[in-house]
Parts: sequence; structure tokens; C-alpha cells
Amino acid sequence: MERIDPQVLAKHWRWEIDRDRLAWLTFDKQGESANTFSRQALEELRGALRAIGAAQPKGLVIRSAKDNFIAGADVEEFTRFKSPQEAMAFVRLGWDVFQELSELPFPTTAMVNGFCMGGGVELALACRYRVALDEPKTRFALPEVMLGIMPAWHGVQWLPKLVGPAAAFDMLLTGKSLDARRAKRIGLVDQAVPLRILENTARLVTLEATPRRRLGFINRLMAGPLRGLVVAQARKQVARKARREHYPAPYAILELWRKYGGDPFAASGDPSASVEALFAHPTTANLIRIFFLQERLKGLGKGAEFKPRHVHVVGAGVMGGDIAAICAMRGLTVTLQDTGPDRLAPAVKRAGELYRRRLRDERRVRDALDRLIPDVAGTGARQADVIIEAIFENLPAKRELFAKLEAMAKPDAILATNTSSLKLADIATALKDPSRLVGIHFFNPVPLLQLVEVVHGAQTRPQIAKNAAAFVRYIDKLPLPVKDSPGFLVNRVLGPYMQDAFRLIDEGVKPETIDAAMEEFGMPMGPAELADTVGLDICLHAGKSLAKGAASVPKLLATKVEAGQLGKKTGQGIYRWEKGRAVKGRPDAYGPELIEQLIAPYLSEAQRAVEEGIVADADLADAGLIFGTGFAPFRGGPLHYLAHGKAAQ
Repeated sequence: MERIDPQVLAKHWRWEIDRDRLAWLTFDKQGESANTFSRQALEELRGALRAIGAAQPKGLVIRSAKDNFIAGADVEEFTRFKSPQEAMAFVRLGWDVFQELSELPFPTTAMVNGFCMGGGVELALACRYRVALDEPKTRFALPEVMLGIMPAWHGVQWLPKLVGPAAAFDMLLTGKSLDARRAKRIGLVDQAVPLRILENTARLVTLEATPRRRLGFINRLMAGPLRGLVVAQARKQVARKARREHYPAPYAILELWRKYGGDPFAASGDPSASVEALFAHPTTANLIRIFFLQERLKGLGKGAEFKPRHVHVVGAGVMGGDIAAICAMRGLTVTLQDTGPDRLAPAVKRAGELYRRRLRDERRVRDALDRLIPDVAGTGARQADVIIEAIFENLPAKRELFAKLEAMAKPDAILATNTSSLKLADIATALKDPSRLVGIHFFNPVPLLQLVEVVHGAQTRPQIAKNAAAFVRYIDKLPLPVKDSPGFLVNRVLGPYMQDAFRLIDEGVKPETIDAAMEEFGMPMGPAELADTVGLDICLHAGKSLAKGAASVPKLLATKVEAGQLGKKTGQGIYRWEKGRAVKGRPDAYGPELIEQLIAPYLSEAQRAVEEGIVADADLADAGLIFGTGFAPFRGGPLHYLAHGKAAQ
């Protein structure tokens, strides 16, 4: 490599030119575990690009010195904007820098390893070529919509031109991520290769400088004469999941592309498509707040040296089977125990279906299934670092099981229960050392819900709780420390909310009306559909456990369970279920008073849980209830809503 005058080196960027006259520009943000675009990093990038341009190399490869490529913009910058105009100035900086990159008079390549998010994707789009590391950890995503904003550094302008409108909006409007192979299939990536040839592939692609691929005829039609139809169809799909008044960002993205070709400066002043309008909307501030709440939960899994290799799960029902499947998918060896092969087979079959959906590669599917080991005898408990009990909610049965597990387990293994309604203190009476017991409480459906409550009892050893939180992060879930108390946080808050909804149904209010009211409030689904999804038998048992006789059992719930109509899993519950969807009738008319009546028990119980110290503070309660129950994200969390948003909204 040719040495460069130190005067052109920056804090976060370095570059050199090799013997082939190829420039290599490396992003290594100092003091941070991930590369993000702060104002300083963008300004330094502009200086580096101008210096490289003056050196007139044959080409340029941009790479990362970290385990991941670029995580996007530094979200901390967003919290410092005092006005929408300041936000627009930050947009202008990124727009101009990436425009300069795209106009360099020689070939440019983004060499992507690991996460490539938001502004990282936009930088890659500014390059002529993109070469990606073909490993599961490589992911491309434009998650700005999840923060209530849009990819305004050319993302809305350039992505549809590269991959076509349909594939582009699948990313832009959802924030979903793609692995390297999927990114190559849609045309976002030119090459997806293993690590051993990644650098050499980036070199050859840049030096060969083959012509860029052209969009196919159908995509050119969609981006041209059929643009209005494309936007209309996309808007309908968005409307099924998000109301414009609650989540304006996806609608603004569509309008920005339809009216202005993705140019945010041309849209300035248009409330339907402008960056300024999004930053002025309360949803944006609340979604950015949720981003930081999520980062706080992730941080709770740090600080422990615990690195699990083997997990033993007892109970191969829906919960236990899915917990085992997720652990194996994340690279852990898993032994799954139940009373016989007939109980284990459905769990393994369900795991295979999950892997085929998520991994989309037969080799990875096979490897994950190889790590999921049926274990009728339960001998895997002897080697396990984490043992998770996920049997039915019966206290004597759990006590008997834990007495056996304690005798078999390694001295430093985590003994965890997935109980949703029993107290740890009651289960721990069976143990010689009750300080080993911790709750690791997952939520159904396990593959979809991020939150896991880490329950510490009065006797739980603090290090065990820390190790449990580290395990939860290891499998890419969000740990929420909660105190041992009936229902912990999530089920405790859901209990009165669901009880009140069922009471109204017993009084003659249609379940469709109740669900519609709560969906209008912003919940992802109403309480009747939620009960069907969780399982009416589980709702009934949890309700009895939490109520302790203080509330009567809802008649409809008891009748349905007695008839074996348990909800989605049996095809019939409160609703009839077809192809995984609830078949609903038309709701009756209702007013705001019904919404207020339905949400009031939820808000009151959340407040009481914080007052009683079930979680450390209101922010953690908000995080837990957003990620555990889907509480309307655009409202910023139930405690935040009570303190700041209720009067205004």
C-alpha cells in the first residue's frame, strides 16, 4: 500500500492506494462498537472523497474495520435537533456527500460485512457496485420508517431505480432486512461471496468495471407510466397495518417517490411528503424514544462473561418447542425433553418450518436441525449451561421436576422456569439451593416477540440473573429484569385489560367492536383476537391464577374452553380461524368512550406495577409493555402516554 500524507487522515476514516492504483477507504468510528454517521463522520467522509478524487486512482473500495459495515445515521444526532429545519440541514449534508461519491469519475464498490443499515445502505447505493460477505450476519435494511422518518440520503430516489419499485418498497415501507443472497437475487448486491475471497472479489469487481445492470421492462413500466398504480396498491397494503394519522412515514415515502422522484428538497413544504413534516410529528419523537428504550434493554444483557453453548429445554409444547427452536437457530446445541417421541416430533417439525422460512438455505436449515436434539431420557441436562422448564402450569409438577434437574445439573448451570403465573419463591422450595432459580419468561409466539422477562426472586443470586439476561441477548431477544410477583409485568398488566374486555363481551358488546376500538387506539390486535392467538385455555388458567378469586371467570371464556374451542390453535375460539386469520364480522358503531373504558385498566395496572417496583422505572415498564404487548408504539409507551400524551392525544 502507498503511504498517504498524515494531513489528509481523519479521526474516523483512513485510506491508502495499493500497487494496482486502487484506493481503499476504511470506516472505523473511534470510541464506538459500530460505525454510524454523525455530522463529523459525514464531513470527514467528504474530505476523504475529495482527497481520493484528487489522487486519481483506478477505483475505490469502501470497507469497515469493524465486525459490521455501517449501522446507519447516529440516532443521537436526531435528539439534538431543535427544529425540523435543523433536521433538514443534516439531511442536506448526507445528501450532498453521497452525491459526491456517486459522481466520482472512477468505479466505486461498497464491500459489505455484517449489518448494513439505513445510511449504510444509502452509501452502498451511491457506489457503482456492491460486494457482500455471504454469512447469516450480513443484513441489509432501511429501518428509518420504524423511527418515523425516511431514507432521505438518496435512498427513496436510488433504490427503486436499482431493484425496481416492488422490491424497493418492500424494504422502504417495512424496515425488513435481507441477507446477502436475497439482496443479490433482487439486484441490490452484485456479488455475495465467502470471507476468504471477499476482498479479492471487491478488487476485481472494481477494476473490471463491467456495465451496470439495467432494470427489466416490467420494472421500467412500474417506475414510469404505472407509477401511480404502484403507489396506490402500496398505499392500500400500508393502510392494512398502519393508519396515516398514527404512522405518516410510509405514506410520505410513497408520496415523495410519486411526486418528487425521491428528492426531499423538492418536497420541502409539502406536508404529505416532506422531511420537515415528519420531524414535526409527535410519532417521530416517540419512535425515536422507543429506539433508545430498545437499546437500553439490549444493554441489560451486557456485563456478564457468561457464554452458553448447550441449552436443555423440558417440555416440547408450543412454548418449549419454539424456545428450543430459536436457541438452535442462534447456533446453540439444544436438547429437547418430553415424555415420548410422539410429543417431540411436532416440535421438531415446527422448527423445520421456522428454519425454512427464516434461513432460506438448505445447508443452514440442516445445520440448525442437527443442533436440535430430541432427548426423551433428559440426559442433556447434565451438560447444559442453561436449563429451561416449559411444562404446564402446575406447581407440584414443577417442584418435582426442579428437584430432579438440580441433582443432575452442572453447579454453574442456570436453572430457569418459563412460568407465566406462578411465583418463583413457591417453585424454589423444592431446591436445595433456591438461589439458582431464575425466571426466563418468553411470550407466545416465541419466534415473533422480542421481549423476555428475566425474573429475579428474593433468593435469586444476582449473578444468575445477570447470566440469564446475557443468555437472552445471546439468542437475540430483549431481556427485561422484573421482580417475582404474580404475572410479573406483562401478564399482570394484560390481566385487568383482558378481564374487562371479556366482561363487556359477556354483557353483549361484539368482540369485533372491542377489537376495532383497540386497533383504533393503536394496538396491533384487539383483546379478543389476542386471546384467540394466545389460546383461550392459557388465558383462562392465567386469569384464575392472577385473580385468586378476586374476579369472576368470564362466561364466554369458560364456555369456549369447556367446548374445546381454544382459539387459533384449534381453528375456533371467539372467532373462526381460516389460513391463520380470524374471520370477523362487521363491528358496531362506537365512540371514544369505549376506547377510554377499554384502555383504562391497562394504564392503571401499568402505573401500579411501577409504583410497586416490579420494574426499576417507568421507562423500563414502557419498554416491556411495548415489546411484550405491542402497546401502541406511536404513543411512546403507557407511562409516557399518561405523563405526556394523553391530554394532547
